[in-house]
Amino acid sequence: MKNVVEDHVASLYNELAPGVENVHTGCALCREDVLVYALNRLPPHYVATLKGEVLSRLDIQAGQSGTDATVAMLEGFRFVAANPRCGRPTG
Repeated sequence: MKNVVEDHVASLYNELAPGVENVHTGCALCREDVLVYALNRLPPHYVATLKGEVLSRLDIQAGQSGTDATVAMLEGFRFVAANPRCGRPTG
């Protein structure tokens, strides 16, 4: 059993982080906080077979779920940049 949204969100982090300002991309704690922020706002997509995983990934990448994930990630970047738990100064 696997939640394919977790993999998608992790991949999105790697795509979006270079273009987002004020993100501590080298900080593992900030990275995890962004991922958790997004995952808590997205519905899970659990699969049990390879076929289910492929179909769910296609749905996430091409449908509204992909857009929702991108929005949740960008909100997560903003939230974590404004409230870093790692102790780095904001701004």
